[in-house]
Amino acid sequence: MSSITHMVTFTLYDGKDTPGAEAFLKESANTLALIPGVENFQVLRQVSSKNEFDYSFSMVFANQAAYDAYNDHPVHRKYVEERWEKEVSRFQEIDLIQHEDLA
Repeated sequence: MSSITHMVTFTLYDGKDTPGAEAFLKESANTLALIPGVENFQVLRQVSSKNEFDYSFSMVFANQAAYDAYNDHPVHRKYVEERWEKEVSRFQEIDLIQHEDLA
């Protein structure tokens, strides 16, 4: 099976390009990138006016088992409960695998 690219695009209650937003992005990267199975963690900033969200996190997992372990990891669950649910106003998740017929 192909690797999974997990992306979440979001907007913060604190706004865009604020000190609070920058702290959230930095602390999130420092927390989430260290969870076992996370590869190529990236923090991305939206530059297109065609998208209603301000930021994205992108990461890769070797397979479904690694992705499931990440979702169930205690650090991830605590992060979602203590930070994500309180500081993110809107979001959309996208989980992708490479189309094997076109690889």
